[in-house]
Amino acid sequence: MSEHTDAAEALGRIARMEDASRRQGGWYTRYLLVFGATQLFLVPAVLLGHGTALAAVALCVYVVAVAGLSLYAARQRTVRRGFGLRHGLAIGTWAVVYGAAVVLGGTMFVDSVPFTAVATICCVLPLAAMALLERRGSA
Repeated sequence: MSEHTDAAEALGRIARMEDASRRQGGWYTRYLLVFGATQLFLVPAVLLGHGTALAAVALCVYVVAVAGLSLYAARQRTVRRGFGLRHGLAIGTWAVVYGAAVVLGGTMFVDSVPFTAVATICCVLPLAAMALLERRGSA
């Protein structure tokens, strides 16, 4: 009898964990969307605001956004299998694209509005694509 009770309790715990995971499943999609939205302000400010107060404000907004997102992510109770790899891929891809945008925007395309627009879109794309994949995967 106790084996059946233990098994039933274990299945109940598993069911509660799965339910909690489903309820909180969209947190990473929200994380990526907010981080992507910060790029719409950060990239133009960095590429077009050389040495101005705009660059300082952009840096402050970015630091606050990353700190807030990090706190938000740390407070989440559940993550899906393979989260570390997916997050590393998303942030790593963004970092490469953002680094290339800053280097090219600071050397070859200084104060170029068309380049800034394309660079902004390119910096948002990896985050938006991962958010879309995450949303499809948790549905």
